[in-house]
Amino acid sequence: MARKKQKKHTPVTKRPGMSLNVVLATVVVVLASVVFGGIAFSHRGDDSTDSGGTTLVPAGANALSTANEAEVTIVEFLDFQCPACVRYYNNVARQLEEDYRGRITFITRNLPLEMHPLALPAARASEAAARQGKYRELYHALYDNFEKWARDGKTISSDEARAVALFEEFARAAGIDVERFRADMASPEVKAAIDRDIADAGTLGVTSTPTFFFNGAKFEPTGQSYGEIDRELRAKIDAALA
Repeated sequence: MARKKQKKHTPVTKRPGMSLNVVLATVVVVLASVVFGGIAFSHRGDDSTDSGGTTLVPAGANALSTANEAEVTIVEFLDFQCPACVRYYNNVARQLEEDYRGRITFITRNLPLEMHPLALPAARASEAAARQGKYRELYHALYDNFEKWARDGKTISSDEARAVALFEEFARAAGIDVERFRADMASPEVKAAIDRDIADAGTLGVTSTPTFFFNGAKFEPTGQSYGEIDRELRAKIDAALA
């Protein structure tokens, strides 16, 4: 799990063919991230605010899924260049969104961390896409193409020019007006949307990504793998929807 203002980052990857020792080391790091980094799910009747009254779903929030009179609202604070976020996307969030689309409300909010130099440009790209009704498309493009723009080999990339050029390619493929997209990325409105998310994260005490809220409250899952966490979350969703 990435932490704000951390000076160094050691990506954790899990690849086929890795030695047993490497796999075990990877599992330890991932589990530590899950337990201590702030992945959060829980149940609470009020899904628009946390227990301290901070708005979790502000007007204009970006939704991957919406449901009328939703019994379940999930809010994720994410960083598009965060390796932990993309692993969580690949192992849990992407299929969850697909399987429960229209049955739950799934909101994402920006928390670009200083340790990830391209996280803020990526957040601006996602918000610019949202202004043309294409947030979901850019959200998926950014994570599905993570290795192209977010990494430089095995290290986190800082090449903003290359990243922005790729963002424009993703936007064009999604049917977005690229000239408007480019202007919106630099607009005060997009900056204000991101600043709002960062400020709310600070009020909520969110300092790492990904951090999730389930129906207004944080919860640290007890699962010891992505598969176990996924099953735990689905059981909670299914119970709330029953």
